[in-house]
Amino acid sequence: MRQRPALTPLVGALPSTVPFVGPEAQERERGRAFRARIGANESSFGPSPRVIARMERVARDQWMYCDPDNYDLKQAAARHLGVGAENVVVGEGIDGLLSLVARMYVAPGDAVVTSLGAYPTFNFHIAGVGGRLVTVPYENDKESLDGLLKAIIKEKAPLVYLSNPDNPMGSWWEAGDITRFVEALPETTMLVLDEAYGELGPASALPPIDVARPNVIRMRTFSKAYGLAGIRCGYAVAEAEVIRDFEKIRNHYGVSRMAQIAGVEALADQDWLHSVVARVAAGCARIAGIAETNGLKPLPSATNFVTIDCGKDGAFALKVLQNLLSRDVFIRKPMAPGLDRCIRVSVGIDHELDIFAEELPGALAAARGN
Repeated sequence: MRQRPALTPLVGALPSTVPFVGPEAQERERGRAFRARIGANESSFGPSPRVIARMERVARDQWMYCDPDNYDLKQAAARHLGVGAENVVVGEGIDGLLSLVARMYVAPGDAVVTSLGAYPTFNFHIAGVGGRLVTVPYENDKESLDGLLKAIIKEKAPLVYLSNPDNPMGSWWEAGDITRFVEALPETTMLVLDEAYGELGPASALPPIDVARPNVIRMRTFSKAYGLAGIRCGYAVAEAEVIRDFEKIRNHYGVSRMAQIAGVEALADQDWLHSVVARVAAGCARIAGIAETNGLKPLPSATNFVTIDCGKDGAFALKVLQNLLSRDVFIRKPMAPGLDRCIRVSVGIDHELDIFAEELPGALAAARGN
């Protein structure tokens, strides 16, 4: 038998898993496409027409490498948030930035605190650097700020992850609650505040940005409200020295020329953003109505999805999901105990929600064995 180059012990010990099985992989396995793609929290309203027009104009320029400094996009993001360009780093979506944070702050064996059932890609990156994940259960379908803080102090954790608004439950904390949490953190604990859904939630959920504080990194993305999930582009805002530390290890050619240009144009078209936010709110209301018509309980949402309490246990909710998938409706669900009684449905364009409304009664009946 031939010998093989050895993996590092850390990578060799990791399971062969990924955080998400994409709808494309499911379609390949099923041998047919989904009729309604309402499971990945994308914006099927798409990007601004202004963004599309600019991308079309620059398509022939993609033979050039991207600007490794991300200069124009950093400047645009800084102006948008009222901070200096030295307080912004651009990356391959929030996922790419989370990978950098894990490398920056977590040594093998370090405790890292997050909520049980929160964004699994964060956990994936922590495992990749050998961190020890400490999870805190949700309380009343919200991430527990008190529970997270207690775990941080107990474990002397160098890093904690919190999303606001939250995925997968769609819940949120008000800015004052987040500020009190930040002020209670040990100075040696870095907070990753994931605000991927920040444009979609109430303005009252977003604290003022304080780039003087060295232990908070706030992350934004173009994947949700801006309708650009496919370009993989996001940015982080933090104290200038923290940003310089990102520069030590980031992939300087990781964000494509097209992505940088699209991000600049997306930020410039706030009218489109506001129109999408209104359409998302209407979509959430419609999903909630469909759920209630079928005897289910929609949870309040500050995102572009609605989490729906199916009223029983996780096994029943999983049957509902599976029966919707068999009817060509792609949705997802939380999997953590306590949250797994729910399914999660993203806002889609009208015909997709029509299909969901048509197929949910049958999926529920099948799940109940009727």
